[in-house]
Amino acid sequence: MHDEYNGQNPALTELRERLKGGMARMRLNQTDLAKRAGLGRTTVSEALSPAKPAPSPETVAALARALQLSVEELRELRRSAAEETRDGVRSVPGRPIGKWDPHDLEVHPAGPTDTASGPGRSGARTMPGYVQREHDRVMAQVVKDAAAGRSGAVVLVGGSSTGKTRACWEAVQPLAERGWRLWHPFDPTRAQNALQDLPRVAPHTVVWLNEAQHYLGNRSAGEQIAAAVHQLLVTAECAPVLVLGTLWPEYASRYTALPAPGEEDPHSRVRELLAGRTLTVPEAFDAPALAAAAALAESGDRLLDDALSRAGTDGQVTQDLAGAPELLNCYRHATPAAAAILEAAMDARRLGVGLHLPQAFLTDAATDYLTDTDYDHLSDDWAEQVFAELAALVHGKQAPLRRTTPRTRRRPPAPSPAVHGPAPSTAGPVFRLADYLEQHGRTSRRHLCPPASFWHAAHTHLTDPDDLGNLVRAAEDRHRMQWAHSLRHRAADHGNIGAFHHLAAMQEQAGDREGAEAMARQAAADHDNTSVLLDLARMREKAGNREGAEELLRQAADHGDTNPLYHLARMREKAGDSEGAKVFAGQAADHGNSDALYLLARMREEDAGDLKGAEALLRQAADHDNTRALVDLAYMREEAGDSEAAEALLWQADDLGNTHALGCLARLRGRAGDREGAEALAWEAADLDDTGPLYDLARMREEAGDQAGAEALARQAADRGNSGILVHLARMREKAGDRESAETMARQAAADHDNTTALLDLAVIRERAGDREGAEAPLRLAADLGNSDALYRLARMRELAGDSEGAKVFAGQAADHGNSDALYWLAGMREKAGDLKGAEALVRQAADHGNDNALCSLVLLREEAGDREGAEALARQAADHGSTGALWHLVLLREEAGDREGAEALARQGANLGSPDVLSDLAWMREEAGDREGAEALARQAADHGSTHALPRLEEKPRIFTRLWPYGLDPDGTPTTSW
Repeated sequence: MHDEYNGQNPALTELRERLKGGMARMRLNQTDLAKRAGLGRTTVSEALSPAKPAPSPETVAALARALQLSVEELRELRRSAAEETRDGVRSVPGRPIGKWDPHDLEVHPAGPTDTASGPGRSGARTMPGYVQREHDRVMAQVVKDAAAGRSGAVVLVGGSSTGKTRACWEAVQPLAERGWRLWHPFDPTRAQNALQDLPRVAPHTVVWLNEAQHYLGNRSAGEQIAAAVHQLLVTAECAPVLVLGTLWPEYASRYTALPAPGEEDPHSRVRELLAGRTLTVPEAFDAPALAAAAALAESGDRLLDDALSRAGTDGQVTQDLAGAPELLNCYRHATPAAAAILEAAMDARRLGVGLHLPQAFLTDAATDYLTDTDYDHLSDDWAEQVFAELAALVHGKQAPLRRTTPRTRRRPPAPSPAVHGPAPSTAGPVFRLADYLEQHGRTSRRHLCPPASFWHAAHTHLTDPDDLGNLVRAAEDRHRMQWAHSLRHRAADHGNIGAFHHLAAMQEQAGDREGAEAMARQAAADHDNTSVLLDLARMREKAGNREGAEELLRQAADHGDTNPLYHLARMREKAGDSEGAKVFAGQAADHGNSDALYLLARMREEDAGDLKGAEALLRQAADHDNTRALVDLAYMREEAGDSEAAEALLWQADDLGNTHALGCLARLRGRAGDREGAEALAWEAADLDDTGPLYDLARMREEAGDQAGAEALARQAADRGNSGILVHLARMREKAGDRESAETMARQAAADHDNTTALLDLAVIRERAGDREGAEAPLRLAADLGNSDALYRLARMRELAGDSEGAKVFAGQAADHGNSDALYWLAGMREKAGDLKGAEALVRQAADHGNDNALCSLVLLREEAGDREGAEALARQAADHGSTGALWHLVLLREEAGDREGAEALARQGANLGSPDVLSDLAWMREEAGDREGAEALARQAADHGSTHALPRLEEKPRIFTRLWPYGLDPDGTPTTSW
């Protein structure tokens, strides 16, 4: 039987749903439809019956015309249904958008639930009318593009309960009418489901990644998920698909932040995926949105009318609708025991514990949040009463703390080494804190360090290695070193590899080599991770203990990891010990490490000139699919005159995925004189984002005097979206003295391809050569094309030439285009002229455009003018947007002026705005001034905020905590005794 409702044939399900939808829209029964379509009633009945096979293409076309539906789209569904029938079971993720309840997609509920509900349903819930805002209009265009066949993605970034998920739901409604599906990956976990099923997503599917941090931020799978989503978006066979996600700002900032030099880059693929695809959702309705909401309320929308009565002034309508104020009231008016449980949950989430909080942990953690009096009044069943109290629903159908049941696995885990199963389950019930209370806790409690019961309960009850690792860092950031040490041991016991690394390194540095080795062996044996052994080996090698390093690396190799041996070979080579390098590379090669074979081959060629031996080793590496070895072997074959063998090796490397092999082939053909073949291969390489061969060909033609050929190649590349070669040729012409041709090519790159880089480059080259007049010409061209930086450069050049009036003209034009540097420069000119009021107006404009220097200057101007209140307001505004420079300068001014209380107050304000480093800076200054008591008070506040490991503005700052409290602090802030 062909029953599409068993999930076996979603295309056939969708085809029949659309036919039935058309009948409902036109109010036709099967008899009426048969007459309109010119078909027999039995034919129509079978076409609509789930117990019958797919109707014929002719029947589908007749029904589509009768129902005024797209014949082409329904025939395509029929073809897909037929393919699925032939291929057997081939289900695809998701179901029709119209079959989803928005609340099942995590749209925050609002208002009462209808009492009538069927089995398995939570009841029909009324949603308030929807108010379109700017982000909705941008999303609508992305959805329109998807409907037209172009895949796209949008991630909405905004605070809790700002309407992100509802915006996504409203955005996809036009696609529901076109028969699109929607897939929300969540079972057995969000990350596992996404990683497993993303490759199976079919065209015309919305991928729903609500709370995308659970996918993209997953420690083991986040990068893979980002790569899989990117692959889905760029794969033509999958198009069109639409990926929608939501994120809180702190997660978006974390994923898009560039790592400091030398640090790991854990979110590189996520950052690439989010680039150009995020859209900010404002915290509050602006005036037009409030007016639109009021109009809906006046027309009878009771929910909006009720929300506007409370949120009409601050504009936080969505938060009100989601129940945020009631949640906050529940917390503020909770019994002492309930408030203690909530605060323990808030602290757990803000310090990095996962969503599901064990009841046993919360119960034990809460005790020190209570006063002695409240603790003494606890009844025997106090915990049971509190959890019942906090489970009560508030306006918006949310509970402050609700019990959750983590989903169990329904299929065997995939054999992928990158996706680990869930952490060992914690005995007993688990609870989840309401989103709004979680975010409220992150701000209202950021200045507090949790009490001792919190840390003890975490050590006793938590088992997730990532949760424990996060708490280790949180304890260290707050200088609670004894708890950090204990939790690190607990984290290692549960498989946190970072904890193993740290503990082993500590033991090694303390001289306990046996303990360090035991720790490293435990990580390898119990958790299949040899990286701790590798780290210890590096430490011993660096200390000159080669024998000890070798022993550890052999242990790692015994666990199947040959990379340590290879790395030691590289270390020996860099140290000049080529013989030692060969020994370790040979051992790694004996274990099948192709990189080691490659290293040995290079050493044979460079040290002994043994080309034949090197080639033999490269062939061994190539046999292990080492594509770099294949490319090197190809070069050796070419040098030996065997171009045919070289080309065959490069094609083999290309087949194995070496992204540079095509480029090497192009260069090989070019050197052989095969101009046409070289160009064809260069274009293929360019299609794979390797434009190096095109640059090389253009340069070769230019250097050979074939300027026309070089230009033709550059123009073709620009026409295909790569104008960089035009820019490159323009630079070459300029340096060769052909200024006219260079300017022509730069103008073409700018005018035809919106790339003004070449024009700016020409200006720089001419200015460095002392030709300021010549430099102005390309800058004028760039300015005419809307590049405000060019206008600002012109202004600075005129200033250097002594033409202050001309400089002002160009700076003014740049400022009119929103160039903040030009605004700031003009402000300086006005200040020099004595126009302080005009200078301040321009500085404010520059600050509004994100110029931090301008904001600092404006703060100082206000302070110098005696407007302390205005200066503070501006500094707070800057700190609230992540720029603490102005606040720091203001603190410094107050401190130097002897206003210690004012300096402290400002530093605390900065900490409350998320910049606690200002407190630790001030503490350092107090210590330097000999005020140890004042330094301790400020440093303790900074520690409670978690800033002891923040990036220092003052080099000595991190050491102040160790100097003041060498053994750390207890949770209550008292110095820890020796331990």
